[in-house]
Amino acid sequence: MPANEIDAEQVPDYYPAEYADILAASKEEGGELEVYSNTDQENWAPILRDFQKKYPWVEKINASNLDSDEVFQRILSEQATNGSPADLVVSNAAQAWAEYAGGEGRLLAHDSPELAHLPEFALLLPNVYAMSVDPQTIAYNTSLMPEAPTGIGHLAELVAADTGLFEDKLTSRDVGGAFGFTVSRTFTDHVPDAWEHLETLLPLARPETSSGTQNEKILAGEYLAGFFISAAPANPVVANSGGLFEIVFPQDGTVLLPRGIGIAHGAPHPNTARLFVDFLLSEEGQRAVAEGGLASYRDSVEQVEGLHTYQEVVDAVGEDAIIFAPYELVDEAEVDEFTARWNGLLEGGS
Repeated sequence: MPANEIDAEQVPDYYPAEYADILAASKEEGGELEVYSNTDQENWAPILRDFQKKYPWVEKINASNLDSDEVFQRILSEQATNGSPADLVVSNAAQAWAEYAGGEGRLLAHDSPELAHLPEFALLLPNVYAMSVDPQTIAYNTSLMPEAPTGIGHLAELVAADTGLFEDKLTSRDVGGAFGFTVSRTFTDHVPDAWEHLETLLPLARPETSSGTQNEKILAGEYLAGFFISAAPANPVVANSGGLFEIVFPQDGTVLLPRGIGIAHGAPHPNTARLFVDFLLSEEGQRAVAEGGLASYRDSVEQVEGLHTYQEVVDAVGEDAIIFAPYELVDEAEVDEFTARWNGLLEGGS
């Protein structure tokens, strides 16, 4: 994989002339950036590396790895008291994002000059941009599965053929969290026979609250497989597992969940945060996004070995099998209804 060429301290010629003021102001902000995120350090590594090549005066970047809902819980708690040190908020908890962004005075307004060069879905909510569009996969232990699953329906067929093998050996994401609710509900809303397959899978499954935990337990053999597992944290596990851990994009419907990023209102380093958002959306930034295991969606990012892109998913399952998870606030009654049905199957109901 060729190195990402970074044009240090230079911005594209389509940026407005006044962007020079943002660059100058950033240099006066102390060279620091605080990111509240639910993103693994392996995913962040090439992004932070290349951003600091681009803007070398930014010497210290702290990017946390919290649970997808915890990102919002922490910043809301801090904003309600003495203010927050957070400059940027990053999470793919779509339901939580919709609720947070709908609150007054929570995000700094920012019109990225990159937006005109990106697909329409790049803007998820006002002032919330898509950092990546990560596919939800089936992950499995290659030494324990009878054969590689190709979709949720096929996984259900494998399970039905040997329920004893899969008893408590499947994992799903806890739908009590915004991430799990969104990806699971999106799939059931768009795949006609989804609930039929889930009636086979869920009674044998155990929920987890994080993809990292799911990946660790699949790799260790505690689970044979898991479904609706984000490719973002899974890709580095695949690369480092020596073939023991694999993922597939479900042929019967692959949910893409954008990872949102916004600038926190009251950010201590607002201009550096603006540079970071625009870098992420740029061709240079999207290539770094792809290198880290997240799915880049900028057309100009070439699909090569080691880079993960939206086109990679399209090539695997076709456009018709792509399902975008919406960033919208779902009515509480609908959330309760879905959660009750899902959890009822987990508990062995039908």
